[in-house]
Amino acid sequence: MQLLNTLYVTLPESYVHLDNNTVRLEVEHETRLRVPLHHLGAVVCFGPVSVSLPLMHRLAEDGVALVLLDTNGRFKARLEGAVSGNVLLRQAQYRLAGDPAFALGVARNCIAGKVRNCRQVLLRGARESKVDHDAAVLTRGANDLAASLRALPTAGDLDTLRGIEGEAARQYFAALNFLVRPAAREVFRMDGRTRRPPRDRVNALLSFLYSLLMNDCRSAIEAAGLDPQIGFLHAVRPGRAALALDLMEEFRCFADRLALSLINRGQISADDFVEREGGAVLLEGDARKAVLVAYQERKQENLSHPLLAETVPFGLLPHVQARLLARTLRRDTDQYLPYLVR
Repeated sequence: MQLLNTLYVTLPESYVHLDNNTVRLEVEHETRLRVPLHHLGAVVCFGPVSVSLPLMHRLAEDGVALVLLDTNGRFKARLEGAVSGNVLLRQAQYRLAGDPAFALGVARNCIAGKVRNCRQVLLRGARESKVDHDAAVLTRGANDLAASLRALPTAGDLDTLRGIEGEAARQYFAALNFLVRPAAREVFRMDGRTRRPPRDRVNALLSFLYSLLMNDCRSAIEAAGLDPQIGFLHAVRPGRAALALDLMEEFRCFADRLALSLINRGQISADDFVEREGGAVLLEGDARKAVLVAYQERKQENLSHPLLAETVPFGLLPHVQARLLARTLRRDTDQYLPYLVR
């Protein structure tokens, strides 16, 4: 398995087209970038970007996803070639999605992975904090998440499970403010998780990173031969990639940690955001490029995978986990085991 690059096109009025075996990016007839096609796993376009029809055909033929997002990173469309993967695997997925006991088991493990990984974020922050009060708040938050983990086995249905997850998320985001360096808390403070639209700078940054992570998880699900629309934790709705959202849960903490790093290192400032009419706060301009670069760099970092007993680049972890999920659906393993942060 090879980690391919994702080409993010953010410049307004860009024109992306095919030039022999390379992708060529032009702005006002001036070439800004050339990338060999065989280096790419996806092309993601933000806002008013033009893509040539020959390039669309070639991307579909080569299995390279073309994703269209609006200027703020919200999903608009996705172009991909013929559906691949084992039809028997998808049949098993559809059948088991209708099995309440099986669906509950997969959903429980997805949430357990998310809550456990979020707890590790708080524990790490408590250990590294130089302020006793902050460390105490973070430790208390970690203890609350431990209680949520203990409650998961008692949940007898999906609604109860989602209720436990919702309460754990509320406790986690309440503690997240104390992971921001004190000097930046006045401008980078969140009052719980808000989206559609985000109401503060931290939520705006998280929403942008979550959209990137979501695209990667959807690509991993499709590469494993699974249907991204049919999930176990998230309800099935038209146009919703429920299984990709399920897979994404255990990886949200990586987006959270990256957001905190960008804030605490001063790579993102209050001036990088704009407040729109109605209270929406959005990440603007060059700041999006800085976040994209940081995200791509983070995907190159090697992490230890406890089940494989080897190191794997973070960018490949969704693919590894999607394949493990496929093995569970084939009944090659008893249960799906999420990736756990050490």
